[in-house]
Amino acid sequence: MITLNKISKRVGNRTLFEDICVTFNPGTRYGLTGPNGAGKSTLLRIMMGQEEATSGTVTLPKRTGYLRQNIEAYRERRVIDVVIMGNTRLWAALEERDTLYEQEMTEAIGLRLGTLEEIIGEENGYSAESDAEILLSGTGVPAEFHEKKMHTIPTDLQFKVMLCQALFGQPDALLLDEPTNHLDLESISWLENFLHDYTGALIVVSHDRHFLNSVTTAIADIDYDTLIIYPGNYDAMLVTKTAVRERAASEAKSKDKKITQLREFVARFGAGTRASQVQSRIREINRLQPQELKQSNIQRPYIRFYPSEKASGQVVFKLDDVSRGYENLPVIRHFNLEVHKGDKIGIIGNNGRGKTTLLKMLAGVLQQDGGRIELGHQVQIGYFPQNHAEIIEKKPDHTSFDWLKSRKPGIYDQEIRSVLGKMLFGGDDAFKKLPALSGGETARLILGSLMLADFNTLVLDEPNNHLDLESVSALAWGLEEFKGTAIVASHDRDLIGKVANRIIAFEKDGIHVFDGGLEDYFASRKK
Repeated sequence: MITLNKISKRVGNRTLFEDICVTFNPGTRYGLTGPNGAGKSTLLRIMMGQEEATSGTVTLPKRTGYLRQNIEAYRERRVIDVVIMGNTRLWAALEERDTLYEQEMTEAIGLRLGTLEEIIGEENGYSAESDAEILLSGTGVPAEFHEKKMHTIPTDLQFKVMLCQALFGQPDALLLDEPTNHLDLESISWLENFLHDYTGALIVVSHDRHFLNSVTTAIADIDYDTLIIYPGNYDAMLVTKTAVRERAASEAKSKDKKITQLREFVARFGAGTRASQVQSRIREINRLQPQELKQSNIQRPYIRFYPSEKASGQVVFKLDDVSRGYENLPVIRHFNLEVHKGDKIGIIGNNGRGKTTLLKMLAGVLQQDGGRIELGHQVQIGYFPQNHAEIIEKKPDHTSFDWLKSRKPGIYDQEIRSVLGKMLFGGDDAFKKLPALSGGETARLILGSLMLADFNTLVLDEPNNHLDLESVSALAWGLEEFKGTAIVASHDRDLIGKVANRIIAFEKDGIHVFDGGLEDYFASRKK
């Protein structure tokens, strides 16, 4: 189990959480929730001793798996070794054993080698490489990469290796910060099954609502300057939390009404003959004084896309025998597609199969090698790239306000401030320097630019990356209400499930176009 005893963390004048006292028990899978900036990652780092708490203590079990983000530290290591390093006791024994074997054998070295072999046996070291390979294959790292050095394999696979490191060695507790980042739907499904079978204490941070609902049996929510445990998954927590808040607000309103009535009595009879009754009312007023309700730190942006007055033609895109590859490696071959006005298309599939390539061709960022792409009548495209740097150059002296203004020349300042406010850039945050923006803030800024520009067709590549759960929900709502055409690539099943009425799936056996929603598509594939 993991125990937090009076953990507090303050950053400057801001309190993230105060006097957290909680135990995370084995056999329970906790989702750690709260909006961006609430302190989720900070709390995980405090648990692992990577960051100091302002006050309080943490007790961890003997072996804790942790999803590390410092990929660069492992760039010269073999992939298989990086995974095995997740068991620090085993790895230390293996390294010492290899060092001793390089030295001249003595009695002392022989005795020490015997001790090390015992440790390696206790830690299942003789099956370590095969166990690591099982994890790597499960998360989608091909066998041909297992013996390579980290820096030689694709970045998304490096993140998968770090996830395998956290899972390796049967840890007593698991702390996973955004484990589904860089995972495709197949790998996410494998991870869900792995965690369902896990018997230790799990604490996971994720912006994937479907994943949280599937995996978690309790939610640890950072809000009101503390951490509150709710039974059930994320959706169950929202229902309970809303009900508790509404009940507290209702009770406070009833107390206010009762206090007003009592004060009227005291004012009327305070100088009269009912002294004892007046004193009784005063005591009642003091007893009823409501505590001030703490403000929740949850904020949801308001996302609405308003299509241009110039409606597109009935056919938005027509792709005829389109192909595209890289360095003689074909990615998309002889693909045909018609996108019609009002379509909401979800693009799904494993990484590296061509989803981003297709979207870039539709957005006009990339040219096809063969075939033809026809743009429909009066189609106006708003593009959200997976790599934000493709459209936002973070110049040191430019602000969020400056960048938005450059996206639509002639726009009034108050319109820009209105959109920034809806995207949670209130007050001075509207003039935050671009290099200082977090990933979530940058994503919201790009979405804000799409709200300003009145496009009738949206092409969005992983727009939910870096967004918190509230923002992803707002995005789904905005896309559902959008009257134009939207094409969205995402691994977030909740987002695609709510928005899409057509699916383009990049599968092993080719690209499949399906008329229907995500669940219907999965059902058809099972058949």
